[in-house]
Amino acid sequence: MRIVAEHLDFVYHPNTPFSSHALKDVCLTIEEGEFFGIIGHTGSGKSTFVQHLNGLLRLPSSLKRKKKKGDRTVLTVGDFDLTLKKTDFRALRKKVGMVFQYPENQLFAETVFDDVAFGYKNFAEKKPTEEELERAVREALEAVGMDFGAVRSLSPFDLSGGQKRRVAIAGVIVTKPEVLVLDEPAAGLDPLGKKEIMRLLCTLRQDRRMTVVVVSHDMDEIAENCTRVAVFSEGRVKCVLPPRELFKRTEELLSLGLDIPLTAKLVAALQRRGIGIDCDYTAEDLIKKLLAVKGDAGC
Repeated sequence: MRIVAEHLDFVYHPNTPFSSHALKDVCLTIEEGEFFGIIGHTGSGKSTFVQHLNGLLRLPSSLKRKKKKGDRTVLTVGDFDLTLKKTDFRALRKKVGMVFQYPENQLFAETVFDDVAFGYKNFAEKKPTEEELERAVREALEAVGMDFGAVRSLSPFDLSGGQKRRVAIAGVIVTKPEVLVLDEPAAGLDPLGKKEIMRLLCTLRQDRRMTVVVVSHDMDEIAENCTRVAVFSEGRVKCVLPPRELFKRTEELLSLGLDIPLTAKLVAALQRRGIGIDCDYTAEDLIKKLLAVKGDAGC
C-alpha cells in the first residue's frame, strides 16, 4: 500500500493555552513495499505522523477543506482516503498494523494463544471457527519465529523480553496487514535482541510483501535496513533520502540533534586520514570497501 501525505498539519489542544503545532505542512510519500525509516529528535513530529496512518489521530475538519488552490490536505493509505468522514477506519486498521514502543507492555491475556487471537477476533467480519482461529494464530506465531506448540499455552508474562516482543508483533500481524508501522521496535533490547527483531522485520517484509515503516533513534538500525529515510524536525520533513545519501550529511544531522551510525563515524575518521570510502553505510559494505582499499594498497 502506497502512503501519500500532502500539506498535512496537526495541532494538539487547538485554541487553548496548551496548543502545540506538531505537524506543519508535511509532504511525504512512502512507496509500496518499502522499508521506510523516520528519524528526528524528541518532539519533532515523527510519532504524531505515524499515528495518522491508521487513524489513531484524525484530521480536524478545519484542515480537510481546501484552503486554496493547489494546497489541499491529502492523506491516503492505499485506497483509503483519511480526509473523508465516510472512510472505514476499522477496515483501515486491519490493513495498517501499529506496534507501539515497548509493545510487550500491551500483553494482557492469560495465554500467548489468547493474546494473539484477540486481534484476529476483533477484526473478523464474523465469528471465526476454532479451526480458523488456530490456523491464524499458528501462522502469526510461526511468522515471528515462535514454536506454536511450545508457547501457545504459556503466560506471555513468563517469556523473555525478546519473546514478549515477538508475541506482541504476532498479535498485530495476525490480521495480515499490508502496512506495518513500528515505533522504536528494538528499544530496550540487548544487541543480539535488536539484531533479531530487525532481521524479523526484514523477513516479514519480504515474505508477506509488506510496507514497513519504522520510527527509530538508532541510526545503525536505519542504515542497515531502510530503503529511504525521512528526517523530521520541528514538525516538518527536512529531507527524504536513501541512507547512502543521508549519512553523508553528518554536520546537518548533528545540528538537528541527531546521531549518525557507527559506520558513518568510521568513514569520517578515515577521510580525515586521507582515506576516502564510498559505501552505503551498512557494516557489510563498509568491510567490503575496506578490504578493497587494503588490497589496492598491497597490504
